Amino acid sequence: MAKLQDKVAIITGGVSGIGAETARLFVKEGAKVVLVDWNDQNAKSFVDELTGQGGEAIFVKADVASEEDVANVYKETIDTFGKVDILFNNAGIGAVKPTEKLTYAEYRKTVSVDLDGTFLVAQLAIKEMLKTGGGVIVNTASMYGWVGSPGSAAYNAAKGGVINLTRSLGLEYATRNIRVNALCPGYIDTPIIPEDYKQTLRDVTPMKRLGTSEEMAKAVLFLASDDSSFMTGNTLTVDGGFTAQ
Repeated sequence: MAKLQDKVAIITGGVSGIGAETARLFVKEGAKVVLVDWNDQNAKSFVDELTGQGGEAIFVKADVASEEDVANVYKETIDTFGKVDILFNNAGIGAVKPTEKLTYAEYRKTVSVDLDGTFLVAQLAIKEMLKTGGGVIVNTASMYGWVGSPGSAAYNAAKGGVINLTRSLGLEYATRNIRVNALCPGYIDTPIIPEDYKQTLRDVTPMKRLGTSEEMAKAVLFLASDDSSFMTGNTLTVDGGFTAQ
């Protein structure tokens, strides 16, 4: 049987990159998916792609840092599919800039999406999962939640917060059948990375290559499925060896 047969999964940041590849894999494994993104460009064509493969999928436009938008995500999900079994809490942004040039508004925007948004979406997932007997949450943190990086103070602070938020939620709901873990990706070959910068990132990665969205999706599937049934409050770092240095 498919690993996620008849499960309902919300995927934030679900229309591109790691989120989109995870949606493809989840559908193959039997899940019904709710794609959440602030950018609705390509959303319809991606939903059509998933449904054309025999899957069930809907798109909900939302800013994960907006309480109103997040509440609407869950309303649409329950109205359409009746429950929430899995949350892949993946939406995020980054502000790469020397700290002395970073505005407070840029700092707040990064933290509001990457950390506050992660909390908001997880909190409502937990409320729904408690009604139906449990579920699984996978938060996207980063290897830069573990180590520092010059010029990424806001992003690093937010992702470090996601790691400890994951620990706290994992412990809080460990006896209530809600597992909470985090994925910590390294440098991944996605369109967000400029082509002329990719070789630099390969050079500083011990495996001398970038990770792929497909590799990240497989890691998320592991955390979201019963294959990781004795894991909670934990992190899975998939970074080509970067943080082992």
